[in-house]
Order: sequence, then C-alpha cells, then structure tokens
Amino acid sequence: MIKNKKIIAVIPARGGSKGVKLKNLKKIKGKSLVRIVAEFTKKCKFFDYAVLSTDHKKISTEAKKYGLNVIKRPKSLCGDKISDTKVLVHSINYLEKIKKKNFDIVVMLHPTSPLRKVNDIKNSVKLLIKKNYDSLWTVSKTDSKFHPHKQLLIKNNKIKYYSNKGSSITYRQQLGQVYHRNSNAYVINNNFLKRKKTLLSKNTGSYLVQSKQVSVDSIEDINIVKKISSY
Repeated sequence: MIKNKKIIAVIPARGGSKGVKLKNLKKIKGKSLVRIVAEFTKKCKFFDYAVLSTDHKKISTEAKKYGLNVIKRPKSLCGDKISDTKVLVHSINYLEKIKKKNFDIVVMLHPTSPLRKVNDIKNSVKLLIKKNYDSLWTVSKTDSKFHPHKQLLIKNNKIKYYSNKGSSITYRQQLGQVYHRNSNAYVINNNFLKRKKTLLSKNTGSYLVQSKQVSVDSIEDINIVKKISSY
C-alpha cells in the first residue's frame, strides 16, 4: 500500500510463446523467469497482493512453487491474440469477487523483464498517484541510431524510408530524443482500467528507467541478461 492505495501486481505468463518455447520458464543463472518475478514481488512490500495469470500447467506449478498466487485462464483468454488488457480485467474482476475487496492500482509485471528494480516500480506508483494519471508506462531512452526517422522499409527488395522525414535527416543532432517501452512495469488506475479497458489514454504518464533493461524475446536476449544480471 502506498498513500492508502491498495495495490495488486498482476503477472501475465502464457505458455504459447512462438519465438522461444515456454519462454517464461527459461532460466537465468539457474532461476526461471517466473521464479525471478515471484521473488521480485516479495521485495515489493507495497504490493497488497500478487497473482500470476496463465494458461499452462508447468508455469502454474513453477509460480506456486515460489509463492505466487495463480489464476488459471479460461479458454476464452488462451492464445497469442489475447491482449494483456483482457487478462488484467479478468484477473481483477475474479480476485475482487473472491476477496470481496477492491484494489486501487494495478501493476502489470511481465516475467520477460527480469532486470527491473524495486525503487523504479515504487516510484512509478508514487508518480501515478501524485499526477493522478490514468496509467503510467516505464520507458527507456532509444539510441539515436534506432530513431524512427532512420528506419527503413523494404518492398520488392527496394528500400524506402519508414518516415517521410527520413530523407531530410543528414546528421544526428537533427534527431530529437525518442523512447521505447521496456515492459518494466505498466501501472494503471483500476477504475480507469475496468471502465475503458485499455492501458493508454491522453492522460498516460511515463517513468524513465535509467538502468539497462532487456525485454526477453529470444535466446539472444536471454544470453545478454545472463551476462549483465546479478542473479
């Protein structure tokens, strides 16, 4: 709890990753991504409750092994085309019904962001409350070489700029700073989430994470995390 706000952490962890099979069970120095996020939630003393939502028995078993509460998704929420928003709304509605209490703030933590820090999550929640945001996304600075104006499209083996402004960029200083979401955390006002069923509005804030973050989508990402993590 922060500022008398009841806070729930929801961890979406489906089993059907196409890029890396059972990605959420891959290990970093002997610890699965599910175990890492389970242990992380215990360090966040401001969470009033933490739950993992999954459609896979092995992920459920791993989560319970390391002290996480688990919600088994209904068939209607299984598959790779189901949005995180639907999973969050289902989890909140289910828990508020059985717990007979309401939560104020939802913090979504993907297991695939294992380098997150407790203070960043805590400060993100505080910022959402202070600014009265509908939601808040953690972000990282994007290196200028990956700026949208420098990206390309290829069609029929021919190149064109992704952005119409691309051809006018001749030196790096012309590029403004851009950012990308790092999946460190999504912090959402629960009333907004249930009412609008989205993570983004015109009143969505940002929290800039300064430390190196890796969102695991491939074996290469896993190897990078192994090199820089302290697990």
